[in-house]
Amino acid sequence: MSDNTNPLGNIYISNRAIASIASQCALQSYGVVGLAAKNLVEGITSSLVKDPLLGIDVQHIENMIGVELYIIIEYGTRISEVASSVADSVHYQLERSLGISVKYVNVHVRGLRISNPD
Repeated sequence: MSDNTNPLGNIYISNRAIASIASQCALQSYGVVGLAAKNLVEGITSSLVKDPLLGIDVQHIENMIGVELYIIIEYGTRISEVASSVADSVHYQLERSLGISVKYVNVHVRGLRISNPD
């Protein structure tokens, strides 16, 4: 949980809310076709229960947050450019939406997928 204090009281932002913003931003980025499981256990769990926040890990460091994204990229796109674009986009959107400083956004490319075989 991330929290913020103001004169009217406290604001608490859950990891699930932060991950949800990061997920939507990543999926809307050019070249990203999906999110991937972080590990084998999450992969097995995701086959049983559909979790919309699959492939995102949120960390709290002092008064900042860090995000680990595990994505699948469209085959034929430049991997480094897509990963860099996703990291920049998620970083900007989280700071803009939450008003909390983002220390890092790490993007892990877990695979490539061919969307349209023609």
